[in-house]
Amino acid sequence: MLTGPTWSQKLRDEIGKSVIGQDAVVERLLVALLANGHVLLEGMPGLAKTLLIKTLGTSLGVQFERVQFTPDLLPSDVVGTMVFSPKSGEFTAHQGPIFANLVLADEINRAPAKVQSALLEAMQERQVTIGGHTHPLPKPFFVMATQNPVEQEGTYPLPEAQTDRFLFKLIVDYPTADEESTMMQRWGQVTKQPEVQAVSNGEELLTLRPQVDAVHVSPAVQGYILSLVRGTRALADVDSGLKRYLNFGASPRASLALYQAGKALAWLRGQDYLTPALVQDIAPDTLRHRIGLTYEAEAEEITTDKIISQVLEQTPVPATQ
Repeated sequence: MLTGPTWSQKLRDEIGKSVIGQDAVVERLLVALLANGHVLLEGMPGLAKTLLIKTLGTSLGVQFERVQFTPDLLPSDVVGTMVFSPKSGEFTAHQGPIFANLVLADEINRAPAKVQSALLEAMQERQVTIGGHTHPLPKPFFVMATQNPVEQEGTYPLPEAQTDRFLFKLIVDYPTADEESTMMQRWGQVTKQPEVQAVSNGEELLTLRPQVDAVHVSPAVQGYILSLVRGTRALADVDSGLKRYLNFGASPRASLALYQAGKALAWLRGQDYLTPALVQDIAPDTLRHRIGLTYEAEAEEITTDKIISQVLEQTPVPATQ
């Protein structure tokens, strides 16, 4: 039987041929694959966000499609449209790039709301409606999107309804000096670019999910997850001293995300039960995009990560596993 650490290591080794560092981000991407969730990556330009997702698709051996989001993009450019056939005299559905196993929505915040909303049905129900007919998306299906946190011109912030559909929001940071030096040595030679091979496939991924579902979650840990999520809502309550900083707390999707992602992380690390420490480890990536800050909070440079840290400090950790 294929174990979590073994499966993780073979994908990490293959991804490492093309992407240097970002070990924590790579682990979260693998967790998302196991938990059947979508991922939003945010980071400065040049941090290999696009390369990382493309390399993940190649090493996983699934159908990969990239959509470059621009202000003139149309919903039909993503999901498809009805095409008239002169020979038959009928309209037929032309499927867009969304009909792939792994879809990269590159710079997703550069497309207007009507294009962003075209992804809502696909991300939640894993189906697309074209010309009044519903078409199921292939299995497995993931949307991995990137966005730049600093550019404001020509961008459209993602609505809360869409960000809530992402399992994780990952912050991609700069590499270390040693990692950047390795990049120069490896990528400085144009004729010797590394070749990434498929070391897994979609069928294998689907067979691993029952093992993830078998990971045990005790009632105490389940209650701890609920306390963390509901703790963010309590801070947004009128009686809370932080009400002026928070518009709203995390939704019930956050509870499901912590539960599913926690089990996937436990299996990936070779554990057959979920611990509070793993929940704490994965909480920031699961909650940071599900908490709404006020303008006052942003003016005082209070981030969602600071709010999450406070919730983690205030929530009692269960003694039992």
